[in-house]
Amino acid sequence: MDGLLDSGFFRWVALPLMIFVARIMDVSIQTIRIIFISRGHKLVAPALGFFEVLIWLLAIGQIIKNLSNPLCYLAYGGGFAAGTYIGMIIEEKLAIGTYLVRIITRKDASALTGALRDENYGVTSVPAEGTDGKVCVVYTVVRRASLPAVLEIIEQHNPGAFYTIENVRAVSEGTFPETTSGLFGSFPRRWRKGK
Repeated sequence: MDGLLDSGFFRWVALPLMIFVARIMDVSIQTIRIIFISRGHKLVAPALGFFEVLIWLLAIGQIIKNLSNPLCYLAYGGGFAAGTYIGMIIEEKLAIGTYLVRIITRKDASALTGALRDENYGVTSVPAEGTDGKVCVVYTVVRRASLPAVLEIIEQHNPGAFYTIENVRAVSEGTFPETTSGLFGSFPRRWRKGK
């Protein structure tokens, strides 16, 4: 076993590859953990933090043991970059969270609000005054997974409308499309905090 660990293949190929993979894993976990913290998931975030630090310690331990190997440094940095990218992709696929979509339009918004309501999105519209005159401000709170469908409805019924999307940390109640199952269970159509 010692002969294998001292071999040139292990030192110059296998070890940097292991460090690279370990960094991908721990940075991906870190990215997801930060997102869970921002969403208030108090049980998941610490568990992810445990595994993140454990993997990091293993990787940094190998760097310290092999300070004379420049490939370990490159693998460490490359793994960090790749882990950041992969963590963002995983977060996108998980589609965790809730967003406030604010749409400001000069056009009549009744077709847009009607289409959103037809898909069971809660909608609030408010007449307002903009720089160039009267506008309508439409608010809807949607789950992250539903965001592409909502943007498609906006584009279909009011192309060119100005909209903003903001992360919502907590929702006390709301109307959402039919029940969907996700990583954290099912969400009923009418959802109240604490139920």
